[in-house]
Amino acid sequence: MTRRTERVNDLIQEELSELLRRQVKDPRLSCFLTITRVDTSADLRHSKIFVSIMGSDEEKKGAMEGLASASGFLYREMKVRLSLRRMPHLDFHLDNSMELGAEILDLMKQVNEENLEC
Repeated sequence: MTRRTERVNDLIQEELSELLRRQVKDPRLSCFLTITRVDTSADLRHSKIFVSIMGSDEEKKGAMEGLASASGFLYREMKVRLSLRRMPHLDFHLDNSMELGAEILDLMKQVNEENLEC
């Protein structure tokens, strides 16, 4: 990944977070939603936005549908806000890494407690 791509990733992450917090009024996106990572292709045509959503599976599904329906609005707003020659297409993906990390920590605690009992 080039330095330029890294800067574009950081810029997209900051601006999308700001837009989602302040301008998107979709009630499906009212849950605890965090943009964890942005991966932009080398030609700057596509960006994969990884989103962590805290809540039930139903809330996650609704939030992903809300992001999909708001993607056109977000694309237009980002195009106005950022001074890029080409604004990448925004593609949202669910990131479960935080939940998996919490599960692993719980398992490690259980193993540690079992070892202390022996």
